[in-house]
Amino acid sequence: MRRRVVFNQKGGVGKSTITVNLAAVAAASGRRVLVVDLDPQGNASRYLLGEDATTVQPGLDQYFEQVLNFSLYAKPLGAFVHATPFPGLSLLPSHPAIAEQQGKLEARYKIYKLRESLVELADAFDEVWIDTPPALGFFTLSALIAANGCLIPFDCDTFSRDALLALLARVDEIRADHNRDLDIEGIVVNQFQPRASLPGRLVEELKAQGLPVLPAYLSSSVKVRESHERAVPLIWLDARHKLASEFLALYQSLPGVT
Repeated sequence: MRRRVVFNQKGGVGKSTITVNLAAVAAASGRRVLVVDLDPQGNASRYLLGEDATTVQPGLDQYFEQVLNFSLYAKPLGAFVHATPFPGLSLLPSHPAIAEQQGKLEARYKIYKLRESLVELADAFDEVWIDTPPALGFFTLSALIAANGCLIPFDCDTFSRDALLALLARVDEIRADHNRDLDIEGIVVNQFQPRASLPGRLVEELKAQGLPVLPAYLSSSVKVRESHERAVPLIWLDARHKLASEFLALYQSLPGVT
């Protein structure tokens, strides 16, 4: 079971959009896929369930509650997983309450618990995609420890470029300290505008530094907003759209994907 995390400490770089759409492409390709929404904002959950995301239970808050209150009768992680309207695609939904649980989970050093629980689902899923908050706190660290692949979104912005090397160094540190199986599978170029000079120059600079820039870029498109509003990933909303094709090409460019 391949477990991937989409990670960047900078907000607004498209983590949830990338997570959900790559997971959707994997599911549409016949894989059994689980999305884990570790962001208290729950954007990935709303993307897949629409308004139902606010009422679906049980979710991550109840899973972490039983982690904090150890019980011999604790439910396995699979009991908190829900089907989505899309074939092959399941969701472990977030809840705002997990933000309040973070301090207690940190204090009790539960950063390995998610990995242990996901490993138990190896027979149920081929791929796990983990969405993270825009900060390197307990939930993001848990995701990086649970994953064996990491994708880093880059939104063709000067500030993003300046922060990228520090971000890569932080992932290397987490690999050395907590998870030697974690690979940086690549940098995802997002919001790419081929006719503008700055995005192309920034991407070429990353390549010149030998950074692992994935070959399929994601364009800027208003279709994403429609996809969010309708709570339908692009591969199912309009498979012939340019951006849907780019997500497919991006997924197929990932290491180990055939």
